[in-house]
Amino acid sequence: MHFSSLHRVVPARLTTWASAATLLAVAGCAFGPNGDAPAMPQPSHYGAHEQPTQTVPAQGVTQQFVVGAKPVPRWWTLYRSDALNALVDEGLRNSPTLAVTDKSLTAAREQLKGQVGSSMLPTIDAGAQATRERALGIPQLGANTYLYNVFIGQLQMHYTFDLFGASRLANAALAERVNVQAYQLDAARRALAANIVTAAITSATLHAQIDTTEHLVALANAQARDMQRRYALGAVSHADLLNAQQSAASLAASLPGARQQWSTTRHALAVLLGRTPDAAPDDIALAQLHVPDQVPVVVPSELLRSRPDIQAADAALKAAAADVGVATSQLFPSLSLTASMGQGGFSWPIALSGAGALWSIGASLSQPIFHGGALFAQRRAAIASYDAATSQYKQTVLTAFQNVADTLAALEHDAQALDAANVAATAARGIADETTKRYALGAVPVSSTRSADQQSGNADLDEIRYTGARLTDTAALFQAMGNPPLDDDATRVTSGQTQ
Repeated sequence: MHFSSLHRVVPARLTTWASAATLLAVAGCAFGPNGDAPAMPQPSHYGAHEQPTQTVPAQGVTQQFVVGAKPVPRWWTLYRSDALNALVDEGLRNSPTLAVTDKSLTAAREQLKGQVGSSMLPTIDAGAQATRERALGIPQLGANTYLYNVFIGQLQMHYTFDLFGASRLANAALAERVNVQAYQLDAARRALAANIVTAAITSATLHAQIDTTEHLVALANAQARDMQRRYALGAVSHADLLNAQQSAASLAASLPGARQQWSTTRHALAVLLGRTPDAAPDDIALAQLHVPDQVPVVVPSELLRSRPDIQAADAALKAAAADVGVATSQLFPSLSLTASMGQGGFSWPIALSGAGALWSIGASLSQPIFHGGALFAQRRAAIASYDAATSQYKQTVLTAFQNVADTLAALEHDAQALDAANVAATAARGIADETTKRYALGAVPVSSTRSADQQSGNADLDEIRYTGARLTDTAALFQAMGNPPLDDDATRVTSGQTQ
């Protein structure tokens, strides 16, 4: 019997229920879907255009895209900065957010152990009772009331046979939800590392931009003062003076916003490390961060196993499939066994003697017949949730493919932009050097050297910006690749792991 045909079974009588249950037990039919992830397309390359094997050289570095390589677990070490490594290690060790996720996972695992133990093993309880009671008597027999003591001690056992897998499937569903949390913890670790690296790079980039902008503001102010003197001598027009003042003021106005962004980034980095904002770490010099010259590009089929978000979606899909089985098993009979043994009597000597022996044993069988359509509605709801989980898995995979495609394209374009900015900055610095030499010979006025320095500073700003973008987009690609895939049997929690 297939899942689709089971969906259409609506018995009308108890004999039909019994026949269906017998057939299912004998045939070993599944009560729900198997939870296998749907087949996904395996594109030959991620983006709209075939990806290159390497970027153009920029600042002397050509990044190689190593197709088919495994993800790098500690990828941030490839930036060859001990200071950056120390920041990431500190964050992974001290982040409160990561600790919350970790402890939540521990709690979920303990809850799974408790549910498995209570549902798959018998429960045995000990009880003791000592009471003194007063009962009405029968006047015709003499006594009006009776006063007596009751002493009872018992062991009680209860066990529900999992005839149709309701408990097993419920445990499997909870185990997969624990796996979802485990993969979310893995994703949180990787996201924290990526955020620390990105924040450190951004802070270093902003610091360099602010230093360069402050130099440009100083040059613009000097130019405005020079124009003020020349205007007083009648050598330039009032419009020329106003233009110089406007340029200096515009540059100065850009500094507060950049400093605010820099402060915000440093504060965010401190919190990521588990520090207070006032203890933000010192910036790493941008020149001390080296862009990795090789980045792995995991093939699409392996990406499904290396990305924690895809693994979490797969575990959620399996949990939803088990929920369908649980809802289906609720339509079939349930068999429970109870037993008790102990001692009892109206006095301690009698209760402890052989005459006080007590025992009972019994079994109960229940079969749902009419619940107002609730059980069938719950099953349809579980099927709808499973269908939603299937669609969510597909969307997660597609989003992961898009994430990789975007970061690959960004790295290619970053290298192109950085190469052009580097050429422009080199040329601008050459012009500034030559102008300074000509000024020393008296061939050009000092204003020409300031203009050349300003041109060089603006080119430096572009180069700094594209350098930071290349460093951060490289981190994004490492993050998009996920973790090296491990054996699922070694990483997944199952409903039978109760140790």
